[in-house]
Amino acid sequence: MSEIRAAVLTVSDRCSRGETEDTSGPALAAMLRDRLGAEMVEAACVPDEVQRIERALRGWTQPERRIDLVVTTGGTGLAPRDVTPEAAMRVIERPHAGLMELARARCLGITPRAYLSRGVAGVAGRTLIVTLPGSVRGATEQLGALLDVLPHAVETLRGEVQDDGRPDAKATTGRVVAHGD
Repeated sequence: MSEIRAAVLTVSDRCSRGETEDTSGPALAAMLRDRLGAEMVEAACVPDEVQRIERALRGWTQPERRIDLVVTTGGTGLAPRDVTPEAAMRVIERPHAGLMELARARCLGITPRAYLSRGVAGVAGRTLIVTLPGSVRGATEQLGALLDVLPHAVETLRGEVQDDGRPDAKATTGRVVAHGD
């Protein structure tokens, strides 16, 4: 598999105004680089405004950008200005609820507050979008809960995987991946 091309979007009114330092975005970028070997190709910070979030996501999911994975941090909670899931769903063409279900379930043993995140995931074009909480702890825990499945998700989205291991599978258009689990 070639290197995953990733981008991180921080959604925060205060960070976008320069009133506080963005710590979640850089922490996620470091995890993606260090634990997935991802190439970080974009990072930005926008306020909690649906149109601004949507514009950033639409720009990054354009085919010519060749970004495999966009991770957002912030705006997934219950506060009135938490609108990241709504903005992401304007861009996502094929929702994938299972990814965030997995993240929340795996984080339950750490804190039941993982279920307060309304984060969503899905595909726009050939880009996987995952929306995470805004705190460093919540964002890194939920991303950490997905790190083992993200490479295969990206490979599949790229069209590099034809089959996930049926014993009689023969490669015709992609490669056959046999999983031990």
